[in-house]
Amino acid sequence: MEEFFNEVSDIASLDHPVSRAAYQLVVERGWVTRDAATVALDVPRSVAAFHLDKLVDAGLLDTRYERTSGRTGPGAGRPSKVYGRSAREINLSLPPRRYDLAGSVLADAVVRADAAEIPVAQAVTEVARQVGQDVANEVSGSGRARDSVIELLRRYGYEPRKRGREIALLNCPFHALAEQHRDLVCGMNLEFLTGVLEGVSGAKLSARLAPEPGYCCVRLATATRRDGAEPPR
Repeated sequence: MEEFFNEVSDIASLDHPVSRAAYQLVVERGWVTRDAATVALDVPRSVAAFHLDKLVDAGLLDTRYERTSGRTGPGAGRPSKVYGRSAREINLSLPPRRYDLAGSVLADAVVRADAAEIPVAQAVTEVARQVGQDVANEVSGSGRARDSVIELLRRYGYEPRKRGREIALLNCPFHALAEQHRDLVCGMNLEFLTGVLEGVSGAKLSARLAPEPGYCCVRLATATRRDGAEPPR
């Protein structure tokens, strides 16, 4: 959630009319100088520079230096600082959504299905499980494994809550997709979270489908042995 609020703070850099106008100017024209912004925005040069640099600090714009006079060599003058839109992507939604993750899994699954000549559903299962295992590498190796899982779930927008011996997920990061393609997306979600649990050593949790209004379709519970007993803690 901290990452989300950091992005909110950066987007808030557009709260001033001049900042918004400066950003729109860069979007429309590409790379612009402070002098060009001063004229286009009809503000003092110091004001244009302030708002442009504020957007740079927020990660919304990038800078570089180039000669804008069209001349080169001695007497061409010093390169000017120019501003262009940053390649950084910011996606904000409340509740948090991760359609980028779903899109990546599904695209990779289509490629795998075509290359291996297997059903797309099978490829989705394999890719989602592997991505979950890879994501598990993001959690720190210190502390209790179960706490590490909860930390990761929060990071990906699941909003985990402990309910007895289970962990319920108040938010589905793939909500709109799940509404349209429930079996496919819920199955992908289940495999992704199963991969996460496999990747976090010692978590002793298992994932299962447990659809319930107001919750993600997946529920996490203490894993059990084949004899039905809980594993030792």
